[in-house]
Amino acid sequence: MVIVLPWPDRRLSPNARVNWRAKAAPKKKARADAALATYAALDRGLRDVRAEMAGDDPIPLTIRFYPPDARRRDRDNAQASLKHALDGIADALAVDDYRFRPMYEFADPVAPGRVEVELGHEATRRAAA
Repeated sequence: MVIVLPWPDRRLSPNARVNWRAKAAPKKKARADAALATYAALDRGLRDVRAEMAGDDPIPLTIRFYPPDARRRDRDNAQASLKHALDGIADALAVDDYRFRPMYEFADPVAPGRVEVELGHEATRRAAA
């Protein structure tokens, strides 16, 4: 399953020096957008996917960043900017995000920018190949 998310709001970057109130709306939006994108990406019923994800086993993720332009970006800030989106994915799948085992990849720029989150063992197999 591949979940396509919009490029994270710049206010979610750890380097953004904004008031906590200014960050509240983008955090909430990122979480809600990710949950909706997860539902949209389902290739079978939600009940089946949640049953498959049940348990305590780690859930491998491959996260691909497609930046909106060619500017150089700090990789750890890009990863941290995705925190609330990962929470939204965990909400939709009814799992604890502690179980996520992400691998990060950075691709060539694509306007308007996006992030693809690939769940499951297929993501791990493809990344290892």
